[in-house]
Amino acid sequence: MKIGLTGSIACGKSTVSAYLQALSIPVVDADAISRALTAPGGEALPALRKAFGDRVFLGDELDRRALAALVFSNERERERLNALLHPRIREQIVRGLCAHAGALVVGDIPLLFECGMETLFDRVWVVTASRETQIARLRARDGLSRDEACARIDAQMPQEEKIRRADAVIDSNGSIEETRRQVDRLLSQLDERSSR
Repeated sequence: MKIGLTGSIACGKSTVSAYLQALSIPVVDADAISRALTAPGGEALPALRKAFGDRVFLGDELDRRALAALVFSNERERERLNALLHPRIREQIVRGLCAHAGALVVGDIPLLFECGMETLFDRVWVVTASRETQIARLRARDGLSRDEACARIDAQMPQEEKIRRADAVIDSNGSIEETRRQVDRLLSQLDERSSR
């Protein structure tokens, strides 16, 4: 069984992903793949330098802050970045899912619907939070202004659309324990289905 886990920025998806890993469920993490591709020596760096130039680099290293500022303020630049990274990320996600064929495996993919990756999974779970919760988390986590936080939220597919397209919704507005209980319920439903 392959579960696609997604959610908008600062919605608590990482909390759910970490809990699943703590339960010894394998998670293929798109963000970790992206970080590896863009780390020093990463295979995507030459293409990024060619596309965006030195303005998003500090020496040989990618300046992630500069790149984020650029792509979250310019849709065309964001599309160019996605066109460079997404095929490479998808390839490694498929490889990771295949490594766990026949078992329960989760793909943690923020842009799952945007990249058309829902077709890789049997079910899709979306993690949600209110807009004000997202803004507060982004400001606390990344030190963003309210306007910067709103720009990042608005650059993504609306949560309502993700909810409409998902098989299950995990509401992370409450405590971490409440979020984990929702995950436990979804996992028990999977167990009930597989035992029928």
